[in-house]
Amino acid sequence: MARAFLLVLDSVGVGGAPDAAQFGDGPNGDEGSNTLGHIAEECAAGRAEEGRTGPLTVPNLDALGLGAATRLSSGLDVPGLSATPTAAWSAATEVSQGKDTPSGHWELAGVPVPWDWHYFPETIPTFPDDLIAELVARGDIPGILGNKHASGVPIIEELAEEHIRTGKPICYTSADSVFQIAAHEEHFGLERLLKLCEVAAELVHPMLVGRVIARPFVGTPGHWQRTANRRDYAIAPPEPTILDRVQAAGGRTIAVGKIGDIFAHRGIDELHKGKDDMALVDHTLRLLDEAPDGAFVFANYVEFDSKYGHRRDVSGYARALEVFDTRVPQILARMRPDDLVIFTADHGNDPTWRGTDHTRERVPVLMAGLGPARELGLHGFADVGETIAAHLEVAPGKHGKSLL
Repeated sequence: MARAFLLVLDSVGVGGAPDAAQFGDGPNGDEGSNTLGHIAEECAAGRAEEGRTGPLTVPNLDALGLGAATRLSSGLDVPGLSATPTAAWSAATEVSQGKDTPSGHWELAGVPVPWDWHYFPETIPTFPDDLIAELVARGDIPGILGNKHASGVPIIEELAEEHIRTGKPICYTSADSVFQIAAHEEHFGLERLLKLCEVAAELVHPMLVGRVIARPFVGTPGHWQRTANRRDYAIAPPEPTILDRVQAAGGRTIAVGKIGDIFAHRGIDELHKGKDDMALVDHTLRLLDEAPDGAFVFANYVEFDSKYGHRRDVSGYARALEVFDTRVPQILARMRPDDLVIFTADHGNDPTWRGTDHTRERVPVLMAGLGPARELGLHGFADVGETIAAHLEVAPGKHGKSLL
């Protein structure tokens, strides 16, 4: 009996989004951004040599159609990625009006976002006074630090010592619809941080702020380090996703990584987390061996985005892609005859682009187990979820169409 595995390489976009100019800073927004393409160009030019050398080397993903999907999406001839695909491949275009994690994942799961998210203004302070006053009162904290747009690692480096001295958590946002709270796991306390984020979620979700993110860290001055205990408090999707539909049909739904947080833990039977992406790949391999017939496994590998995209670390992003690529043969070798394995992404985060935020891009869709190798053309994110529904013989949803 069929099983399906949806594996999201967080932020590995391939450019070409037709509405990219409407997103991002500057007169042309994100038009021209291309996460995979620009990383490959930097590697080929010898400008991504820290910890690695030479052209971007991802032969296994390329054989599934990664280079071909980038050419289809953006017209860019990607240096070093010229394989003839051995799988069905395509590129997907998002319709939700965001370039954030929930929008991308919900739409891949068959549910485009039907509203406009709330974004905090790029002012200092950025959060409304009444919101912070209620957070301080209900969260029993002496106040907050930050209160601005920022990238996570720099703002911790800037304010961690004051945070420890005053007991005030660090609150910040980004171009995404998020309210983020960073605090030291030992001095402030992890459980206290998570409870504070629950309060924040109750306050900002009615505003249509997509996520509250707990950003715990440890360390000492000059040696701060975020931990694996991040937690996202997301608004629940507005209608049943493929997770809900598989579960309702009696199939087992298994989340790997931050999928549980993204979907507000709805429609999920099992959740497996790990200290890093390689630990999450290990979970995926085990589930390929153990998941029952009819199961749907949904995985997110976040470090491409969190450790390298936002930090604009081209060489680190290239290394991460190359390491992941070495695990692809292990994934494919564990497939059963009726399995469908889809490698995709949720948005872009071009490390060569201005700023530190996500970039609006199409994403690759590489499908192992979907019959003969062939191009499936450009299509919508929601078609991915509908393809999984058809493969698992689950009733179709309201959005998208199967590629089967």
